[in-house]
Amino acid sequence: MILVTLADLLLLSGASLSSSQAGFRSPESLVRNVYAYYGDRSSELTSGLPRDADTARQFFDSSLREAWLSSTKSPYDFLVQSPTWKLGAISISILRRQFDKTYVTASFDNRGRALIMNFVLVNGPDGWVIYDVESPHDSLRAFLAHYRD
Repeated sequence: MILVTLADLLLLSGASLSSSQAGFRSPESLVRNVYAYYGDRSSELTSGLPRDADTARQFFDSSLREAWLSSTKSPYDFLVQSPTWKLGAISISILRRQFDKTYVTASFDNRGRALIMNFVLVNGPDGWVIYDVESPHDSLRAFLAHYRD
């Protein structure tokens, strides 16, 4: 289990945030880099995971990229389960490896509300990318399909 603060995430992810290559070297680094974007909104790098082509290519499986880019009118940010955020320490652990997918759990609190998000990751030719993300009530794929522009 890995326990990191938001400041640690920003330091650890510095090189990856400016890169437009697809994928990450490990499942944990992918999830760390997702939440590195959820800071105090003082800059573009701390205002949530961007919905641009470079970010979609870097973070998402090809089957999810278009949905990420075309869903801009959702009522909240699925990855933090809220339209606003102030995240506490984030715990990241591999839940299981099954065939071609690895399931990673991210546990954190957002403004005092405990959250658990399960990332379904695949290791593509360029590294680890997100195939789906599951909350207790929904999946990112279903959420993006529902709020597609």
